[in-house]
Amino acid sequence: MTTFHLVRHGPTHEKAFVGWRDVPADLSDLDAVRRLHAGLPQTALLISSDLTRAVQTADAIGDGRIRLPHDRNLREFDFGDWDGQIFAQAAETHPELSRSFWETPGDIAAPNGESWHDVAIRTARTLDRLHEDHPGADIIVVGHFGMILTQLGRAHGTDPAVTIGQKIDNLSVTTLRRHDAGWDTPRINHVF
Repeated sequence: MTTFHLVRHGPTHEKAFVGWRDVPADLSDLDAVRRLHAGLPQTALLISSDLTRAVQTADAIGDGRIRLPHDRNLREFDFGDWDGQIFAQAAETHPELSRSFWETPGDIAAPNGESWHDVAIRTARTLDRLHEDHPGADIIVVGHFGMILTQLGRAHGTDPAVTIGQKIDNLSVTTLRRHDAGWDTPRINHVF
């Protein structure tokens, strides 16, 4: 059984869409970072998205853990033309599309961006590779809201429209265990 501890990066305090735009994390809540570090298995492997906010968070909790190379397939949604805009701006330029993107996710993508299924597939490929390369390991994956949700939906076998409503806080842990019979999810949005 391979156990994935999916950690959402530290907060960015951005009020706009932040997908592939590279912004830093605020890791000034040292107590929260220490609790997260202590709450995760010390012998776990550690990998992160290649975006700064995920790398910084992985660095903050990585002391003593074996780091794997950053992986761009663990990135957040590419929000395309919406990246850097607030929701009202996206709604003004693409009223129907912006509603559908959140209400009926799946194949719908932001202009020049990615759909739920695009993110789910690229992230699943990386988790599958990690499972094959490190069977039975504990693996901490520091990533993003969207990539975590797509894999939670995969583990539960739920429709994206159901999964997208799940809360995933910054510095929270969602644990997915992959075993022969499928998946189980002992922790969702857990904050230490």
